[in-house]
Amino acid sequence: MTEHSPDAMDRRRFLGGGVAVGTAAASFIAGGAAAESAVTAAAPAALRPTAAEAPAEAAGIPRMLVQEAGRPSSDFMVDVIKSLGIEYVATNPASSCRGLHESLINYGMNREPELLTVLHEESGAAMAHGYFKVSGKPMALLFHGTVGLQHAAMAVYNAWCDRVPMMLLVGNHVDAAARRPGVPTAHSMIDPGAFLRDFTKWDDQPASLQHFADSTVRAYRVAMTPPMEPVLLSIDGHLQEHPIKEGTALSIPRLVPTAPPQGDTGAVREAARLLANAENPVIVVDRAARTPEGVGLLVELAETLNAPVVDQLGRMNFPNMHYLYASRGVIAQADVVLGLELTDFWGTVNDFYDTPENLQRPRIQPHTRLISIGVGDLYIRANYQDFQRFQPVDIAIGADAQATLPALIAELRAAIPSARRSAIARRGDARRRAFSQAREQARQDAVHGWDASPISTARLCAELWEQLRTEDWALVSRDAQVSNWPHRLWNFEQHHQYIGGSGGAGVGYGLPAAVGAALAHRAHGRLAVNIQNDGDCMYAPGVIWTSAYHKIPLLTVMHNNRGYHQEVMHLVRVGSWRNRGVDRAHIGNEITGPDIDYAMLARSMGVAGIGPITDPIELAAAIRRGIAIVKGGEPVVIDVVTQPR
Repeated sequence: MTEHSPDAMDRRRFLGGGVAVGTAAASFIAGGAAAESAVTAAAPAALRPTAAEAPAEAAGIPRMLVQEAGRPSSDFMVDVIKSLGIEYVATNPASSCRGLHESLINYGMNREPELLTVLHEESGAAMAHGYFKVSGKPMALLFHGTVGLQHAAMAVYNAWCDRVPMMLLVGNHVDAAARRPGVPTAHSMIDPGAFLRDFTKWDDQPASLQHFADSTVRAYRVAMTPPMEPVLLSIDGHLQEHPIKEGTALSIPRLVPTAPPQGDTGAVREAARLLANAENPVIVVDRAARTPEGVGLLVELAETLNAPVVDQLGRMNFPNMHYLYASRGVIAQADVVLGLELTDFWGTVNDFYDTPENLQRPRIQPHTRLISIGVGDLYIRANYQDFQRFQPVDIAIGADAQATLPALIAELRAAIPSARRSAIARRGDARRRAFSQAREQARQDAVHGWDASPISTARLCAELWEQLRTEDWALVSRDAQVSNWPHRLWNFEQHHQYIGGSGGAGVGYGLPAAVGAALAHRAHGRLAVNIQNDGDCMYAPGVIWTSAYHKIPLLTVMHNNRGYHQEVMHLVRVGSWRNRGVDRAHIGNEITGPDIDYAMLARSMGVAGIGPITDPIELAAAIRRGIAIVKGGEPVVIDVVTQPR
C-alpha cells in the first residue's frame, strides 16, 4: 500500500473538493479550528482515537466519527447473503459498494463468503462462471454500477448462453438529491438492470432492507432453477450505509429450492416408444448432465438402447472411452434423433457450408424423427440470438433433461419389444468395433508432426496426458482450440473432469474461468489443468495475479500459436472466394513481433513461469516441473509455442 505524507491530502480540500458538507460529509474530521467548527453542529461528537486510529490521524488521514446509533444496514445484507451459503464474492472495489464491502470484511470477517480480489469485472464474472460449473454453487459478484456492469457485460453474456447462474450485486445511488457530485453521480443509473436485462433472468432494485432480503432469496432461487441464468440486484449506496432505524422488524426468508421441471408423462411415453422401435437411434447431448448423477443416467439410457451418443461437449456428459461414444457422422444414418438440452438442434441435423451462396442441406434422412428434451423453450429472450435457428421436431418436451431421464429410461424399458432385444445387442457389437477403429485412428493421427517445432497440439496433449493419467485431474478449459486432442486421447470418466466452453464464445473467458474452476477444485485437492489460448489470455491477464494472491493452484499450459488463428482461417476462406490469395491473411491477426513471453508475464505477477518452450523434447520435463508446483499449492504458467491448431 502506498504511504502518504501528512501533506498528501489537505483536509480542507478533502471536504471541499466535490463533497457536499452535510451529515455524511461531516463524518470526517477536518483540519483546523474553523473546519472543526463547521462540522460540529451537524455531526455527533468524536470518540478519542483508538490505538489503531491514532497513527492514521497523526499522518493526516481523516478519522471516522461515531456513526448514528443503530446497526449498519449492510450488516443485515451480509446476514442475508450468508443465509444462502454463498462461499465467495468476487469484487473489483468501488465506492458505490463500500458499505457492503466494509460489512463483508469487518462484520462478516471475510468468511463464508470470502472476498476474491479481481482486477477487472469481466474476469470476476468469468471466474464465477467456471466456479459454478465445478462446484454447482453460484458465486456473488460485487461490482460498481454503470462502468462496472459495462466491464462485466461480455462475461455475463457468456454465462447466459451457457446457462450458468451468478448473483450480480451492483452498487448504485438512486436519490439524485443525496448523491455525491462528480464521479458518483456520473456512475449512477435510473435502471441498472436495463443494461443487462436482455441476458439476465431476473433483476430488481430493492428500496428497503426487507425488500433486499426478499429479493435476494428470490434471485438465488430464480437463478438456480433450470434454465439457470445470471440474476442482478442493484444495491443502493445509501441503503447500504445508513443504520437500521430502531424498532425496524426485519426477517430473512427461508430458501426452498425449486425442483427442476420434469417432462410430461404422455410425451415421455411417446418418445420412449419411438426410441424402442428405432433401427438406428442416436442420442445427441450438449448441457444434459448438470451433476455426476446425470452422467450415470445418460450411460444407462444409451446402454438400454445400445444407441451411439454424440457429445457436443457443453458439459462432461458422457465418458469418451465408452464404446457408445461417437462422432457426429452417425447422425446421417439415424432414423430417430434424441436431442438433450441442445443449444442448436438445427445445426445438429443440417449442414451449412460457409460460402458466399450459404449452401445448406439436411444431414438427416427425410423420414428421421426428432425428439427434443430441454429447458430452452421455457425461458427465451428476443434480442440476442443465442437460441439459434428454429428446428421443427416431432416431439418437443419442455423440461430439464436430467430430471426427465429416470422416467424416460423406465418407459423405454417397458416399451422395448422382446423381439427387438437381439437387434439391440447386435447394435452394441457394431458400436464396439466402430469405437475401437476410431481410437486406433486417433492414435495414428496424433504422431503426425511429432517432432515439429513449433510443437504440434497433438504432442502437447499427449505429453500432458502421459503425466496426468495417474493424478486426480480435471481439464478446466475447452479443447476445440487444440483440435479436440484431449477428448481423442485422454480418458474422461467423471463429471468434474470437463466443464465445457464459454457458451457465448466471448474471448477473454478462458483464463479467468479456469481460475474460478480451479478454486472449486482446490477444496477437493484435484489437479486443475488449463490449456490456454494466447489471444484469450491477453484479454484478462490480471487474473494471473488473482490466482497468486488467493493461492489457487492451477496448471496453465499456453497454446501459444502467436495469433488469432480462427480469424486467420476466416480471411483465408474469404480471400479464396475472391481469388485474392491467402498470403496476407496474417495481417491484423498475428500476435508476434514482438512475441509475448507468457512465462515472464506470469513471473511479473508472482506466479511461476516456465518457458517459452519451442523444442518438443523439453516439454515432458516442463510439465513435470509444473505439476510439482501445483501440487505444492501454487499456480504455474508453462509457455509452449505451438502449431496453429
